[in-house]
This record gives sequence, C-alpha cells and structure tokens, in this order.
Amino acid sequence: MSEGGDSAGTVSTAAAGVTAAAGVTGIGAAAWRRGAGLAGAAVGIVAAGAAVGVAVERLTVGRGMRRKARLALDAAGPYGTLRGTPGTAVAEDGTELYYEVDEVDGGPDEGADGAGRPAREGRPRFFGRRPAPAVTVVFSHGYCLAQDSWHFQRAALRGVVRTVYWDQRSHGRSARGKAQRDGREPVSIDLLGRDLKAVIDAAAPEGPLVLVGHSMGGMTTMALADQFPALIAERVVGAAFIGTSSGLLSEVTYGLPAAGMNLVRRAVLPGAFRLMADRTELVEKGRRATAEFIGAIIKRYSFGSRDVDPAVARFAERLIEATPVDVVAEFYPAFDAHDKLAALGAFGDRPVLVLAGDKDLVIPSGHSEVIASALPDADLVIVPGAGHLVMMERSELVSERLTELLGAVAGRFAGSPSAGRNRWARTDRRAAPE
Repeated sequence: MSEGGDSAGTVSTAAAGVTAAAGVTGIGAAAWRRGAGLAGAAVGIVAAGAAVGVAVERLTVGRGMRRKARLALDAAGPYGTLRGTPGTAVAEDGTELYYEVDEVDGGPDEGADGAGRPAREGRPRFFGRRPAPAVTVVFSHGYCLAQDSWHFQRAALRGVVRTVYWDQRSHGRSARGKAQRDGREPVSIDLLGRDLKAVIDAAAPEGPLVLVGHSMGGMTTMALADQFPALIAERVVGAAFIGTSSGLLSEVTYGLPAAGMNLVRRAVLPGAFRLMADRTELVEKGRRATAEFIGAIIKRYSFGSRDVDPAVARFAERLIEATPVDVVAEFYPAFDAHDKLAALGAFGDRPVLVLAGDKDLVIPSGHSEVIASALPDADLVIVPGAGHLVMMERSELVSERLTELLGAVAGRFAGSPSAGRNRWARTDRRAAPE
C-alpha cells in the first residue's frame, strides 16, 4: 500500500468532501446522501484510530464476490464467541456497565477457544509447577472495540486464572452513558477510570488484581491509578499496558504528513463529528454504503501485516462496525486531554508489561517507550511488523508475554491474607525489543 504523496492526495480529497458535507447548510437530499457517504467513510477511519482517509490499494475482486466472502467470514468466524458469568456494575451517573467473569477451571475444555480445539491445547505452561496466583486479571478494551477484542487471550487464560472482561460505557453490551445522553457531562478518561473502579468493586471487591489495558483501556487504567492510588498500592500486583499512551495524543499523525493532519483536526473533524451527532441515522447509512472501503481502512490501521488472517481482520471490522457513530464522535475529543504520565509511578514497584507493535499508526510505539521510561523496571516489548490490534495480530506472543507477567506475579506474590498489601522488590526485567 502506498504512503507519502499518495496518502496526502487522498487526505486532501477526503478532507474537502467531508468539510463540505459537514459545514454547508440548506443542501438538498442528494447532497446529504453524498455527504453521509463521506462522513460514513470518516467514521470508519476514526473508529480504526485514524482521523481521515489513506490511500487504499485497488480492489481487484468483484463487489458481489467480496460481499459473499464477508458474509461467509461472518458465518464461519469463531472469534468473539466466548462467554462467562455475566454481571452489571453501576457507574456514578447510573450507567450500567456489563462485565463477564471466567472463574478458575470454570470454562469448558472442548471448544473453549472458539475454534473447535480443546481449550488447553497448545496453551503455555503459565506458572511451571507453581499454582496460579490467587489474583483476578481485569481486562479493559480500547476505543470502538469491546471485551471480545481479548478473545485470544481469553481462550489462553480460560480456567487458569480468574479473569474479568468488561465493556466500557457506550461500547459492547454496556449501556449508553447516561450523563452523555442527557448532555450533562462530556466523556473523559477520568470518568472511564471511575467506571473501572465500579467494575472492580462489583466483580472483584477483594483480593489482588492484575490490570490489563489496550489503547483506551490502558488510559482507563492510568486514570484509575491517578484517582485511586490507594487501590493500586493495596491490591494491584501487576499491570500490562498494550498499544497505549500516557499523553500527547494530539501530536499523533496516523502516518500522514503533520501539516495535513493538523488541517484535518482544525477544518474537518469538528464538522464531521457534528454530523455524526446530529445526523446519526444518515451517517450510519453512509457508513453501511461504504463498508468495503471502510473495511480496507480498518485493516490498514489495525494491523501491520498485509497477510493477516482474513477471519481475524473481519472480526476486528465487525467489532468496530458495532460502535455507533455518535459514540465515535463523543469519545474522540477525550483523548487530547489525556495526560497521565505522573500516574504511572503508582505501578513502579510491581511487575509491569509494556507492549506495542512497531507498525502501530494509531498510537506509535514511541508512546510505549515513554511509558517504559517512567517504569524503568517494566518489560518493554516492541513487536516487529505488528499494528494497533497486536493482541489479535500476534495473539500467541501477547498471550505468552501476559503469561510471563503472571509468572512474575506468582513468583513474587506472598499469598498473604492482606491480598497484595505486601510491597514488591525491584528487579531489572527490561526485555529486549522483539
């Protein structure tokens, strides 16, 4: 796929179209339909973590055949099928947050990985001869995704350690944010951190915790630490930050020229987001009409490799498609205000994994290096050739690294009734980038 000049040309064309669709009033129905198509394309881009279009390689297969292939992948795809014991936490504004719990040895052995294989087949030995630590691992997903984005790690950990997977507000099976629906409060990363606290209180009210977050989920974890440092000090015994950032997200260019991206932020996104919020149904229709184009963009911004499994690529596409366009619009502005570098110090004396793909265009791996610099005893793993959805693209590697993190917890956790009040001894565990 071409970059540089070709990308810049596509950016300028898409920017002009979306600006016209979003900013001109009193236009006719036909023009609105054209605008909706362009805005729908912009939605897919933003949902994939970008802000505006990129050059897409020419599609050489007929449209009908591509549609049939998508339907076949939807019917046959085994991913996102794992389910646990459901529960609901209530956020401070009354929003119901959906979560599921997988207990130790609580999942079926056959087919538990969603691919027709025994659940334990090929899974790594997590703790050698030591028993699994009596912890709860809480997984927080990213922007425009849902708890099912952890499918492969869930299959690997199923029955081995207690895990909690939850859908962030307005995502997945969680309810739409009440404060946002009523117009009382904009979404903020701090609010998401308080949501995570509500989930922990409901699903894991006692015992040691390991917190795992991808992208927005990692930011949610940082916001939790910033607002509830005592919880981190008393109960959190390990953490993983995957493809995430501690701040300065307004400087990300998504692989595009910086000047062009700044223009898009000023002239295109505000109007596009207003269109998504005010003409949601129309933009959703446009998004459906441009689904194939959007699917190519999602693949570009989700994965670093061109030869990713088509079933995995379609799985990611379905997760992103399920996020309503007005949710895309209401969450995106929260990222510019995110600044939680200082909060990382709360994790400084316990095992921490920091992992990212070196082809991540959404949150470049340099952001993970900043996190690791704030946590000099953390394991920093940069995965060559991987993109933003590294936990899907290189699922076995990510599961193995989480295994090592839990192994470190098992090796250092004293198992005292105080459930994590013991302090960790610092050791040098920085891993060489892979």
